[in-house]
Amino acid sequence: MKHSGKAATAALRMIGWALVLLLAILAAGVVAKYLNQLIMTITGFLIGLWVVFAAFTFYFFRDPDPITPSDPQAIVSPAHGTVDVIDETTEAKVMGGPCRRISIFLSVIDVHVQKAPVSGRVTFLEHKPGKFMSATKSHCAEHNESVLLGIDATGFPGRKIALRLIAGLIARRIVPWVAAGDLVARSERISLIQFGSRVEIFLPLPARIQVKLGDKVKGGETVVALMG
Repeated sequence: MKHSGKAATAALRMIGWALVLLLAILAAGVVAKYLNQLIMTITGFLIGLWVVFAAFTFYFFRDPDPITPSDPQAIVSPAHGTVDVIDETTEAKVMGGPCRRISIFLSVIDVHVQKAPVSGRVTFLEHKPGKFMSATKSHCAEHNESVLLGIDATGFPGRKIALRLIAGLIARRIVPWVAAGDLVARSERISLIQFGSRVEIFLPLPARIQVKLGDKVKGGETVVALMG
């Protein structure tokens, strides 16, 4: 007869789809069981990994209070790190010509909060976009993302100090905590550079350098130069 068997076929189709759905549910249960076992197995590892990350992050962002030297003629290091350049150069925007330069490399395990090298007024602040070359190379200052700060030193009338905060391969963010016009005290916290970087300090030519290549310096503590 016409259309004979179609109802049975429809019934079989529904039964078949119901079976597929049942098998899918059973398969999902099996997968969920093994996935749950896997999650339970790696949970300890993930928690341990988070603890290590948290500890490293707290360690990286540590910010010890500096012991400021009492000598009023002292210019302190703006950063924790290793002195790897001491020379004479030209810095036009703040220093206005020839000056002395000390460049300090900050590894990922150094403190990355920068300190004011002298007391004075911030008279210049300029952000320069750039590349993110490795900060281990001193010439990265010419190409990398950086912030240039100028300070009129109150202890040395007529003298200016400049700082260049330089991002590195990992460091992608420079966070100044001061603005043009602000008064700062020697060893005061002024900025943060995250995850490996470089800081240059530009000094007047009469400044007497007190550090040498390879010296480890502490921001806000180590006397890098004397004036007067």
